[in-house]
Amino acid sequence: MSIDKDKDYGTPASSATEMVNLEIDGFKVTVPAGTSVMRAAASIGIDIPKLCATDSIEPFGSCRLCVVQIEGGRGLPASCTTPVFEGMKAVTQNQKLADVRRGVMELYISDHPLDCLTCPSNGDCELQDMAGAVGLREVRYKPVETHLGATKDTSNPYFTFDPSKCIVCQRCVRACEETQGTFALTIDGRGFDSKVSPGQNQDFLSSECVSCGACVQACPTATLIENNVIENGQPEHAIVTTCAYCGVGCSFRAEMQGEKVIRMVPDKNGQANHGHSCVKGRFAFGYATHKDRITKPMIRATIQDAWKEVSWEEAIAYAASEIKRIQAKYGKESVGGLTSSRCTNEEAYLVQKLIRAGFGNNNVDTCARVCHSPTGYGLKQTLGESSGTQNFDSIMKADVIVVMGVNPTDGHPVFGSQMKKRLRQGAKLIVIDPRNIDLVKSPHIQADYHLKLRPSTNVAIVNALAHVVVSEGLVDEKFVKARCDMASFNKWRTFVADVRHSPENTESITGVPAADIRAAARLYATGGNAAFHYGLGVTEHSQGSTTVIGIANLAMATGNIGRDGVGVNPLRGQNNVQGSCDMGSFPHELPGYRHVADPATHDLFEKAWNATLSTNPGLRIPNMFDAALDGTFMGLYCEGEDIAQSDPDITHVHSALQKMECVIVQDIFLNETAKFAHVFLPGASFLEKTGTFTNAERRISPVRKVMRPLAGYADWEVTQLLSNALGYPMNYSDPSEIMDEIASLIPSFTGVSYSKIDELGSVQWPCNDETPDGTPVMHTKEFLRDDGKGLFMLTEYVPTIEKVTPMYPLILTTGRILAHYNVGAQTRRTGNVAWNPEDILEIHPHDAQDRGINDGDSVGIKSRAGETVLHAIVTDRVQPGVVYTTFHFPESGANVITTDNSDWATNCPEYKVTAVQITKVTKDSEWQQGYRAFTENQLDLLAQAAHA
Repeated sequence: MSIDKDKDYGTPASSATEMVNLEIDGFKVTVPAGTSVMRAAASIGIDIPKLCATDSIEPFGSCRLCVVQIEGGRGLPASCTTPVFEGMKAVTQNQKLADVRRGVMELYISDHPLDCLTCPSNGDCELQDMAGAVGLREVRYKPVETHLGATKDTSNPYFTFDPSKCIVCQRCVRACEETQGTFALTIDGRGFDSKVSPGQNQDFLSSECVSCGACVQACPTATLIENNVIENGQPEHAIVTTCAYCGVGCSFRAEMQGEKVIRMVPDKNGQANHGHSCVKGRFAFGYATHKDRITKPMIRATIQDAWKEVSWEEAIAYAASEIKRIQAKYGKESVGGLTSSRCTNEEAYLVQKLIRAGFGNNNVDTCARVCHSPTGYGLKQTLGESSGTQNFDSIMKADVIVVMGVNPTDGHPVFGSQMKKRLRQGAKLIVIDPRNIDLVKSPHIQADYHLKLRPSTNVAIVNALAHVVVSEGLVDEKFVKARCDMASFNKWRTFVADVRHSPENTESITGVPAADIRAAARLYATGGNAAFHYGLGVTEHSQGSTTVIGIANLAMATGNIGRDGVGVNPLRGQNNVQGSCDMGSFPHELPGYRHVADPATHDLFEKAWNATLSTNPGLRIPNMFDAALDGTFMGLYCEGEDIAQSDPDITHVHSALQKMECVIVQDIFLNETAKFAHVFLPGASFLEKTGTFTNAERRISPVRKVMRPLAGYADWEVTQLLSNALGYPMNYSDPSEIMDEIASLIPSFTGVSYSKIDELGSVQWPCNDETPDGTPVMHTKEFLRDDGKGLFMLTEYVPTIEKVTPMYPLILTTGRILAHYNVGAQTRRTGNVAWNPEDILEIHPHDAQDRGINDGDSVGIKSRAGETVLHAIVTDRVQPGVVYTTFHFPESGANVITTDNSDWATNCPEYKVTAVQITKVTKDSEWQQGYRAFTENQLDLLAQAAHA
């Protein structure tokens, strides 16, 4: 082969602790009980020929190429399906086995096209390799005229299905079932007529296939192969890096030709994904070299002016001079910046350091403000640390899984597949969501309880669950007494025991039958290990922090925390939300979640940074907008965020950006925010930089540069240039030096270094002297509060001020979809638009009928904040009275209609609850028409710079 591959042991590893001794070809070997003969042989370097076997799926035993002889046994069993036993003596090579294998291979080749020299898999074909391994030199059979002339399926934008090359090993089918859990593929026909079929003889694009790539990865021939390989040939080297999409943090091998990425292959050794992937990480990397990339710095005086391409030196000097000018005119607090959850830990750290030490204030915030800031607040208050408690693998020991306000199969698909695998093994499932997400019912999975609550009633339903736990004596008294603050627990017990929190009294609020709430609460409290997973459907509410606190209360009360299979687990939306928060991106906290006014913390950072630091908390993102409109916040440095699309009440955001005198955007595209910018500093994609991301399980994973930055600099280098121009010196020569500084200042990162990450593959913080290899499960002995005890807090349900009225009778809620990521700036520039080319409004048949709306109709969506127009789909995925859409396309204007309501503790916007009216219309909204004209003008101004 042309590129080093991870060793394939043929069958999955056994998890047994009992060891078995045996001999293979005269060599002694000791392996765990349950290990296959094939894997045992591979462990000592004996590779038995195989075609239907691979170590990512269970053995099947259909190809008969891996036969062996067992002393005392009968026949020639398949080594992949034969488990070892004590004292076994196996033979993998002799003349009889060689003859059988050649005969089997002859049959395969008789039904396979012999175009190896022109086949795209030439050099990376297991069939070709196995023919050589068994010594096949001739084929006595005439080709069978069956599927050799079958038509290729090129419907999928990323891979081609060539049935003429299929050997019906079923690896693709089994990968779809076992690894992905979609069950989109099957074998149709019998004998020589057998063939792989997506769906009901559909093409791949039209079928239920989610393009995760598991089938392509499993295929041993060119039957399923990446279009990039067909077009460019085989890669010649590989570099392991980390995906820059969601918070799962999958590890990938970027397989390259020079500096060109040919394919992204999920890394078998990836500790977050174990060799699996989704459509985004596996295939949607083309945006990194898209024609829309801006690779030259640009400046302009006003947003009505054409852009001017300038040198890096001129752009940095201009940006620095503008920051200085604005501060001289309006004061030190008149400027600020935003770190990015798409950038590395090192880059986020430098941006917040620049703002605190270079700008001289704490006006720094990050996108977690509008997604998981309630997680940070709620878990910090109750458990002592603002992070999830488990690693992803912990789900495989869960007996009961609660999924609340999150759609893992769309938003965190690789972890969603792992969750589905555990559910197929028998774990129970409780879904708390106003919408019928895929987990409610999908192949071989059905939720035991779907608590289909009304949007905005999260606190009421969590209190009702807690009421059942307390009133029915389901509290884990031993755990609470040993691990929790008893005074706070007793107050909480009295609070939730009040009859007003009973399922019967909250049924009219939540819309969920009391009997279902009681049954779900009993299952959670008594069903064994119970794991709670939640997302933005919990946090993006006016009571987001309260709900997070309520979830933590429930976990502590039932003892479901501090061991494998349980826990409180926020599923972070973007690749480095956790990391950007860890690095000190909030205006009130320095790195490591320590308050800016804490004297010891303040002194530590002043000394380390050699700077005078403010002890006053800075402005949050919403405060920055308000201050801009008041004329007191005039300059913004925005790295890698697109607030002009992602934040709520977009009209308000746009007005604030227009009022600012200098907006500096550092990004790879002219995103929506950059259209309001005065300085554009070209950014680098994840393929062009070195650093680390921290995923939802606190796993710090390596990001490794696979190509030189197209604009010349990685993002951390650009921030350093700006800081130096402002007069605050930064002189790092490598990102590893930044991580060393981080480790010296954040206690939970003390043991983290690039060498440690290289050694272990990744590290989960806390990583320090007590846990030198990291911490997969948090709070195993005590909580991280000062007294080591978990704190219960009261969670009063306060109805949102956003009410349905005769004018706005429906509730709009928003979310994500599998094919796209956040604001879509990346995925919209890839083949993923083949599945979802626009944002769609889901509306229930009852509400659609009342309004005369049919599938595909244009509908106006009006709230008290604004109005936009989308195409509708009529579906019972949403309940009556509720409509749903995504926010991946800027022209959709989803955030034109979301309001300025926010969480009481953190200002996280209430995206999930907007009162709206839906009407059938025939043209776009006024906002959309204005947006289109504004965008066309900005693109014209950009084109003038490109042709200057």
